[in-house]
Amino acid sequence: MELTLKERLRRGEVPEEIRRVAELEGIAPEELVRGVVEGRIVVPWNRRARLDRPCAIGSGVRTKINANLGTSKDAPDPEKELEKLRVALAAGADTVMDLSTGGPIDEVRRLIREHCPVPLGTVPIYQAAVEAVEHKHKSIVEMTVEEMFSAVLRHAEDGVDFMTIHCGINREVLHRLERKERVLGVVSRGGSFIVEWMIYNQKENPFYQYFDRLLEIAREYEITLSLGDGIRPGCLADATDGPQIQELIILGELTQRAWEAGVQVMIEGPGHVPLDQIEANVKLEKRLCHGAPFYVLGPLPTDIAPGYDHIVGAIGGALAAAAGADFLCYVTPAEHLRLPTVEDVREGVIAAKIAAHVADLVKGIPGAWDKDLAMARARAALDWEAQIRLSLDPEKARRYRMEGGASKSKACTMCGEYCAIKVFSRARKILRGTTGESS
Repeated sequence: MELTLKERLRRGEVPEEIRRVAELEGIAPEELVRGVVEGRIVVPWNRRARLDRPCAIGSGVRTKINANLGTSKDAPDPEKELEKLRVALAAGADTVMDLSTGGPIDEVRRLIREHCPVPLGTVPIYQAAVEAVEHKHKSIVEMTVEEMFSAVLRHAEDGVDFMTIHCGINREVLHRLERKERVLGVVSRGGSFIVEWMIYNQKENPFYQYFDRLLEIAREYEITLSLGDGIRPGCLADATDGPQIQELIILGELTQRAWEAGVQVMIEGPGHVPLDQIEANVKLEKRLCHGAPFYVLGPLPTDIAPGYDHIVGAIGGALAAAAGADFLCYVTPAEHLRLPTVEDVREGVIAAKIAAHVADLVKGIPGAWDKDLAMARARAALDWEAQIRLSLDPEKARRYRMEGGASKSKACTMCGEYCAIKVFSRARKILRGTTGESS
């Protein structure tokens, strides 16, 4: 069997794709190699995929952003998801996940793969469940183990780079969940499928029981496993409880097994977490999962902002990433309400990018501070073109500038002639003239 990337790097081989990713990340190839070998960094890249914009996720590199796309039964149009893909990429998404549960799921995934230059992720259990119900006219609990693994294999063959697999829900975790009175129970869709299947069949989670089989597929196709948090909290009241932490312990054990098999791994995390528990959650993951990259949804530090959850997610995401989280899954304004529109996708990506950059300033990621310094200098010079060019959303910045009457004044319409920058500039000229300084 062909060696995995992790195994090749252990042997001292540095393939060209790693040198390319290191160049894109602005780090030395040996630094990237060390991170991948130690498990602190992953480079999701299916052997069957061609990526124009590959990336590294983990410690020492820029915090990455994922955008979720995908059809549903009520919105099955593949072309609409392609439009969302284009918008997400233009806004700066580093990766994309296809979470389709409606329409021609295989066609949608292959279409997105064809047009997606960045790493693509999926959750194969979604398709397995949909096909069981809608194509084979049985219930989710009647899915067979073969059907579950068949979905994983199909996604791998189609060139998916990373997959969310809910391996950490075993019977021990389930017993702990049964003893815990949660407000919202299980909110992970994939996690709920696994939990219902286990309870009904009185059997172990197939992805846990046959984890070695999963590793064989991951090895063959160079799939990065994103070990899913199926017991993640769905509200603040359920955060950081026993079931969540028990699952994290299991994920840490599975991480080591994957590394031994030469498979790259990242860990998924919550979810809804109070602000004062976010840092602890990150540190727990890094400790229990041996430094593996941490992928968080948000997190969301309040439950009461439907319509504005992209802002809530940006607040939580900035704190999580500053504490060491490596990968932020965007949250759109439509979270908890409906399938996101194209504009929702754009706003979600921008909000997550803001959070990631705020964290990168704290992390000391190379080049992060340079961007803010350049913006400050452009503002000092009232250089509007530079300010627009340097902004995370140049299109919106330009629109606001033009709507504010850009042709009327070099200042903005908030301050006009009373602009503090202009006033201080005049004062500085007078001061320099008084002290005899050269301009």
